Amino acid sequence: MAAYATAEACDSNASLLASGELRALEPIFKIYGQRRAFSGPISTVKVFEDNVLVRQLLETRGEGRVLVIDGGGSNRCALVGGNLGQSAQAMGWAGILVNGCIRDVDEINACDIGVRALGSNPIKSNKKGVGEKHVPVFVAGTLIRDGEWLYADSDGVLISKAELSV
Repeated sequence: MAAYATAEACDSNASLLASGELRALEPIFKIYGQRRAFSGPISTVKVFEDNVLVRQLLETRGEGRVLVIDGGGSNRCALVGGNLGQSAQAMGWAGILVNGCIRDVDEINACDIGVRALGSNPIKSNKKGVGEKHVPVFVAGTLIRDGEWLYADSDGVLISKAELSV
């Protein structure tokens, strides 16, 4: 998918911003992965310090989607590591946004995907399988629903109710 400049998207879609159909996430995410800009339809997962459901989703065909992981903002462990980054790349995911931490930063930075996360932590997550897939999540000041669109670049991250025309 072609890169979509978030600043241009905001400038040319003022009415969507005003109505809330286009929202900017709070600027709290660090940039990882080889794709500095990425976009795609969103799949959501809500977990807390447990990445079993994250793995299940990233091991399915991504088809250009972006996985939005609401990890509750926890910095105590990582929800995505190098193996999952490689799985996401191999399965065709465009990117991953983590309201939490990642680990294996060098491995993730070598993957041809876009990743945004709060930071990194070398501690792995629990493996209990607790959480919910495809549910609305509240991340960085914004309600995000499965099926909405995410646009990310060096300027920030946008969420849109529908695909934006380039």
